[in-house]
Amino acid sequence: MAKDLLAPVHFISHGTASLIHEPSRVKDYWKKLGQDALDHGVKGVIIMGAHWNVTEPNRVRVGTNPNPNFMPLVAADSALWKDLKTNTDIETSRRVIRLLQDANIDAVEDPKFDWMIDTEIPLVGMFGTRPPPVVIISQNSYWDPWFHIDVGAAVRPLRKEGYLLIGSGGGTHNLYRTEWKYTIGWKDPFAMEQPPRQGALEFRQALEDGFCKNKGGPPLRRAMSRLMKHPYFREAHGTDEHYVSACFVAGACGEKEDEDEPCILGAEVWELRSQSESQYTLGRWPTEWRKR
Repeated sequence: MAKDLLAPVHFISHGTASLIHEPSRVKDYWKKLGQDALDHGVKGVIIMGAHWNVTEPNRVRVGTNPNPNFMPLVAADSALWKDLKTNTDIETSRRVIRLLQDANIDAVEDPKFDWMIDTEIPLVGMFGTRPPPVVIISQNSYWDPWFHIDVGAAVRPLRKEGYLLIGSGGGTHNLYRTEWKYTIGWKDPFAMEQPPRQGALEFRQALEDGFCKNKGGPPLRRAMSRLMKHPYFREAHGTDEHYVSACFVAGACGEKEDEDEPCILGAEVWELRSQSESQYTLGRWPTEWRKR
């Protein structure tokens, strides 16, 4: 039986807005990801960020505001983002809600949702101010890893249609350990007087192993859920929200059919000493989809 053609899935560490402004491998990689998507006829982007969290049990919200406002990306030159077109895909957002409801997830519309930096940064980094149609899914603030895996699994079929699925969070993200002096005082978020702390380094390596050694398929889902019990998880993630987007990614690329999907660490930079801005890609765009 021929294998389904599927769009790739990305786990993006969105970091600060400096990542769309300052020269880095991450900035270059995001541009490559966006161009690859456009070259292969991407139909839209379905993204779970880290800053929109819903408190009701078993519930997520999906943005359906046709004209959302957006947060200013103050750490970057305004010329890079001030003309951002917030391109909400209302029709696909409602379709995503139905897919989630069919999976017994309490998904509802949010017609008042405005975009936030967790999704704006990677979208601008990849597509500039004119992103493809976008669907934004909230997290649930119980931060159950398997719940967010189920959310990703429910929308996985849309990969067959050319939708790009993204989890936006952070490889390590502990604001209790962040050293803001580098950006506030020196305007250099990549500066470090000392290496990252040992716990952050240990978890960063465990995350790379979880993605790149398991690749796609059910082992990836088990690995991403298991990492929330890693002995250095709380040192690396002071709170859970920047991690569970990785669980969404594992759900979106975690079926048996995904076991042969390659996984790469495409780029990485450290910000503010504590934040590992790791960029993972699972799968690749089918060559059959490349636009002539």
